[in-house]
Amino acid sequence: MEHNDTALPHVRKQSLGTRILKNRWIYLFLLPGIAFVILFCYGPMYGLVVAFKDYKISKGILGSPFADPWFSNFTLMLKDKRFIAAFFNTIRMGLAYIITGFPGPIILALLLNELHGSRYKRTLQVIYTFPNFLSWVIVGGLMTTIFAGEGVVNSLIRAAGGQTYGFLTDKGLIRPLLYITSIWKGTGWSAILYLAGIASISPELYEAAEVDGANRYHKMLYITWPEIRSTAVILLILSFGGIMSKGYDQILNMTNAVVRDAAETIDTYIYRITFQEKPKYGFSTAIGLSKSVINFCFLLIANKLAKLLGEGGIM
Repeated sequence: MEHNDTALPHVRKQSLGTRILKNRWIYLFLLPGIAFVILFCYGPMYGLVVAFKDYKISKGILGSPFADPWFSNFTLMLKDKRFIAAFFNTIRMGLAYIITGFPGPIILALLLNELHGSRYKRTLQVIYTFPNFLSWVIVGGLMTTIFAGEGVVNSLIRAAGGQTYGFLTDKGLIRPLLYITSIWKGTGWSAILYLAGIASISPELYEAAEVDGANRYHKMLYITWPEIRSTAVILLILSFGGIMSKGYDQILNMTNAVVRDAAETIDTYIYRITFQEKPKYGFSTAIGLSKSVINFCFLLIANKLAKLLGEGGIM
């Protein structure tokens, strides 16, 4: 046998400029999105320096002097009783939003997947998705129309001879009402992600399961759920990454002065001290920066726990 000593030709690694030139149309397509992220996400981050300054509007961000000491805004934050109350309330409500709102889209997607009538299924998807396109201003007005003192519910109670009730002025009821309306508004939209994952499952898996005698429950439990579990884990991790930022628009539009303390979060607190009181921009920025750091810590913790439990993380 004749041995061939011919070596494989050496493949020269292309330079970065050559690769960019080669894929120039792809980079051109991505350019608007990259520009948007740089201008509106990363560009404004230089303003975080305000958290360490005694900010004066007349002097601007760069012209304002640093606070003495530089961490005084954070010290003031930790001494503010209203901030402490809003901080713990934010964590409590953020966890409640996740616990009450996260399972709904999964359950809805699994149930919709069991429907065989395509027209009926599409109709239900439209009905469940529609509330997502309503602004919280509209939803807040709708809740006022239904539950206010002269609203629909109290009018029916009065007509039946009963005693009317202040649903929107009950501090113990306002948080459950926020959670319920959040579920109603967001479940259908969030279910789309799971339905997309379910649509990618091979029909052969279901056919093989039917041959083995599996019923709908078995197929849902042993085929559908394992296929979308990774998607659910990623969305759960991301939900923990925004635990300190949930419900801002909803709370502003659905609460009033009577129940404000029961539903006050860090975001609504920042809004009130910045636009409804004498503004302290350095103090507000320090709170916002702290909130972002806490969100990032929750994200890392959730990602680490997911990996410890044998699931894939996001990094």
